[in-house]
Amino acid sequence: MALSWYDRAFAELAVRELYAITALRERVFVVEQNCAYLDADGADPQCRHLWAEDETRRIHAYCRLVPAGVKFAEASIGRVITAQEARGTGLGKELMQRALAAVGPVTVRIGAQAHLEKFYGDLGFVRASEPYDEDGIPHIEMLRTP
Repeated sequence: MALSWYDRAFAELAVRELYAITALRERVFVVEQNCAYLDADGADPQCRHLWAEDETRRIHAYCRLVPAGVKFAEASIGRVITAQEARGTGLGKELMQRALAAVGPVTVRIGAQAHLEKFYGDLGFVRASEPYDEDGIPHIEMLRTP
């Protein structure tokens, strides 16, 4: 499957793109993970949005690039998603590699679902907190320094 990659500021998103991003985030974080939470947290307008879509414009991977000072003192990468049909293909790793390249050589802090510690560890992140509950899902903060 051939994918095209996009990196846009919030104000540059077309309505169709924003709708597709929101639909994927809801499908994975709300429905699949059975987690009622407020996805519209006010941070999106300050972020860049990175995603891969196929020729039908279906998004298969997405994340948002969060500037320092918005969620954490450091830059962050959040709302990291690989659509269910694309899991196990390496697309999630490619997404994170592209996200790290896009934020540049800076310290990055993430709030990761605890079960993904090894995935992020393989990308150079180390645990930076004890486990905590976020919307009923165990999370940990992880840090990656340049």
